[in-house]
Formats: sequence, structure tokens, C-alpha cells
Amino acid sequence: MRFSCWNKVHAMRGMLALMGMLLFCGPAVAEETTVAGQLDALGYEYEVDDDGDYRLVFEVDEQRTQLVFVLSGTETYGSHEVREVWAPAYRAVDDGFPVEVANRLLAASHENKLGAWVKQDGLAVYVVKLPAGASSAQLSDAMEYAANVADRMEAALSDGEDEF
Repeated sequence: MRFSCWNKVHAMRGMLALMGMLLFCGPAVAEETTVAGQLDALGYEYEVDDDGDYRLVFEVDEQRTQLVFVLSGTETYGSHEVREVWAPAYRAVDDGFPVEVANRLLAASHENKLGAWVKQDGLAVYVVKLPAGASSAQLSDAMEYAANVADRMEAALSDGEDEF
């Protein structure tokens, strides 16, 4: 009898030690689910702006770069929670877009696989909305896709200029 009780005590101690190790390792695993943790794990360089959003610059080719933002806040509707990835591509002279620019952006939104064009404070911004709990690979794909789509549109609308 004593022998089996002694084994139970050792088994309990082992379980408690394992639980302690899991609790100790837990924050490191949880950190990778934050935007900063994901960007760090993916090896991206970024800055955090005054709003707490993540600002990245993608090299599209040898001559061009594209600005991309990963918003720190999320939006919800019902059971959906999404995070937005933004990439600006066009700055209007005034608050409105010329008809040909607006129509081109609208048509392009239909053709793209992820995201759509939106008007934000006089800017045309390509926005990909992905689940707030998206994996690091999904976040990386969304950022790269937004950067490529926005840079192509910026080059087309600006005769090759590279503002963003």
C-alpha cells in the first residue's frame, strides 16, 4: 500500500512540475499571437506610430517601395473580429477623386482576390480585412498582397511616381 501511495505522490509532483513549466512557457507562446510577436517572428522591420499601428516598408523591386500599415485595433460584427492591413496608393488633389480614378479603383476591387479599395481622408487605400486571430503566414500574405496591389495601382495612377 505504501508503495502505491508513494508512486502517486511522485506522479502528482511530476504533474505539478509539468504544469509549472507550461505556465512558465505560456507567455512566450502567447506573445507570437500578438501583431508585434508575429512581425518579429516573421523577421519584418516595423515602426509603431502614435496610434499604435504597425508601419512597414516593403521593397517591391529595386526602384520601388510600398508603405503598409497593420492596424493594432480590431473591428467586430457579430461573431466576426477582423484586423485591417492598409496600403495607400493615391493622394487626391482635393477631397474628391476624379471619376476615371474612382472607376478604376472600383473595377480593380472586383478583380482582386483579397481586399478592396477604400477612400480614407483623400487617399485611395487598399485594405485587406483578415480574422483578428489570423496566423503569421496569413498576416504575411495579406501584407505582401496589399503591398503589391497598391504599388501597381500607384505606379499606374501616377505615371511611375513612388510616393508611398
